[in-house]
Amino acid sequence: MDNSFKIPFYAKAALISIGIFAFGFIMHLGQHIIIPIVYATIVAVLLNPLVNYLTLKKINKVVSISIAVALAVFVVLGILYIVSSQVTMFSDTYPQLKEKFNTTSNEFVQWVSEKFNIRKSTINAWIKETQSEEMSHFAIGEKLTAAGQIMITTMLLPVYLFMILYYKPLLLDFIRKLFRSEHHLTVVEVLVNTKKIVQSYLTGLFFEMMIIAVLNSTGLLLLGIDYAIILGITGAIVNIIPYIGGIIAIALPMLIAFVTKDSLSYSALVFVVYIFIQFIDNHYIIPKIVASRVQINALISVVVVLIGNALWGIPGMFLSIPLTAIVKVIFDHIEPLKPWGFLLGNIVPTASKFSFIKQKISSHL
Repeated sequence: MDNSFKIPFYAKAALISIGIFAFGFIMHLGQHIIIPIVYATIVAVLLNPLVNYLTLKKINKVVSISIAVALAVFVVLGILYIVSSQVTMFSDTYPQLKEKFNTTSNEFVQWVSEKFNIRKSTINAWIKETQSEEMSHFAIGEKLTAAGQIMITTMLLPVYLFMILYYKPLLLDFIRKLFRSEHHLTVVEVLVNTKKIVQSYLTGLFFEMMIIAVLNSTGLLLLGIDYAIILGITGAIVNIIPYIGGIIAIALPMLIAFVTKDSLSYSALVFVVYIFIQFIDNHYIIPKIVASRVQINALISVVVVLIGNALWGIPGMFLSIPLTAIVKVIFDHIEPLKPWGFLLGNIVPTASKFSFIKQKISSHL
């Protein structure tokens, strides 16, 4: 006699929904703790081969980890220095940029007033009212608190990175102890594939970012656009965000060209150049360098980027793709979850696999 209790489908669906909601709420609530740990873990996986190489060269483990962490910090500081130097140049010419923007805004208000027969005073009053509302929502205390939190998190990242690399054997053994011996082989496969995905994805992403930064900066310099280097680097960094980042990367230099140049043709040329670079990136750079290991379809990529933004903001958008790739690896190695892993992938079934469904439908008609 089978006395096993089976949960009805509606109850199971409700439990899963509640679990997903609780998990998302915890992820959002604890983002200031979770995000730096996730970043440190991903970077630790990327730096692990260097630590292993230095250790094999008979260098002390602590020294090897310190060298790897120092190298990562040096690279980040170098990028920040380049960006900050360009931002300084941008701030020096900010008064002229503001004056040109105000002039353009006044001309636009004049055009709207003449075109739609609306008084300029009415338009200006609406603009001032909108600005005052935005300023009322701007809480200085909250912004300072957020800035302080970012500084604390940035200072803790190297500490997290060092600790994760140092206690890697402990963490791996802990994961092994979570599962029974018959599942250890599967656990090893998941960990190995996860490591390969993270390393190949981040390495490819770094090279893609460097190539796009050079192409963006070169194109803007040839067009004579101001702040070409910072716009090129910023566009390359934002371009890391799948699909959405490319739109943001195009909008900013077009706006600068519109404000700083006397002709709209410069904005159009910037658009053409960036579309050409996006074409090269999407059809040659990403397939060859980035997407060789991360097999996530476009629909899921857009959805997880939006979910990442809702949970963790911009950091969540950057982390969404590698975390989804890791989830797919886990799903692919667990039998009940394999259909979900298949849903995340980019393998599209042929129409022939659904022929039996068509035959059944036609037989009933």
